[in-house]
Amino acid sequence: MIEIKGLTKKYGRFYALNNLDLTLQEGTVFGFVGANGAGKSTTFLILATLLQPTTGDVFINGINVRENPKEVRKMIGYMPDFFGVYDQLKTDEYLDFYGASYGIPEVERQKLIPQLLELVNLSDKRYTYVDLLSRGMKQRLCLARSLIHDPSVLILDEPASGLDPRARVEMREILKTLKKMGKTILISSHILPELAEMCDEIGIIDSGRLVAHGSVAEIQAQLKGEKAIYVRFAGSAEQALSFFETEPHAHSIALTDQPNELSFIYKGTEEEQIDLLKRAISQNIPILSFREHVTNLEDVFMEITKGDV
Repeated sequence: MIEIKGLTKKYGRFYALNNLDLTLQEGTVFGFVGANGAGKSTTFLILATLLQPTTGDVFINGINVRENPKEVRKMIGYMPDFFGVYDQLKTDEYLDFYGASYGIPEVERQKLIPQLLELVNLSDKRYTYVDLLSRGMKQRLCLARSLIHDPSVLILDEPASGLDPRARVEMREILKTLKKMGKTILISSHILPELAEMCDEIGIIDSGRLVAHGSVAEIQAQLKGEKAIYVRFAGSAEQALSFFETEPHAHSIALTDQPNELSFIYKGTEEEQIDLLKRAISQNIPILSFREHVTNLEDVFMEITKGDV
């Protein structure tokens, strides 16, 4: 379990983090969402024992990060958003070096390295020099490096940053496998739809403060007070507009950029929405489609942070 209590980091008068509180249960996959400079990397650096907070405490499996960093490092695997690799080493030599650094006996390392390479889909690159790998392969290699000592907690800062679509899919599938293995995973990313698919919980950070935290469904529910309805129709736009303008629960009615389509904000209940569609059909409005816009994680992020990116 991870407990963050009143975590604050100041640089002069600037607050990189401002009284952050967060609790994550074991086995949770947590997505950290925020604009550049919002405080994601600062939080991760403190969790990884690489940065001291100004005030506040962090506990990983009950151990205080500030008071006992050596014990914490045994339990965590950290993958920074910018990483270095040793170009003159082959892939297996690279992992062997880090395994030795963690005190893993050579016999165990020789068994472990092929398993890790298989996990990150790099088995066929075992004897390839690191500098010949693509960016996506280097990302996966660094993920394998962070797993070399079998940590219970993974801290991944922008693991899909700069990857092409295929490499992002590969990274996402690896993270799903790690989730099934019971790892507690913290991920920061700007690729919001992928976080929604992978994560059990989402935290939105803005100007050093955690402004929203919960499951994806819980955070999306914060914007369910108003619904955007899109209607495609045949025939006269004037006829369609005139009908929907008489609906008391609809406002901001306007034609969209798509041909024969209008949209409006709707504040009625689902039953009233169904009745509205029935009345439109009874009035001979030729409805082709009538759909509610589904609020996604990007909408939630922009609304909660007021678009201040």
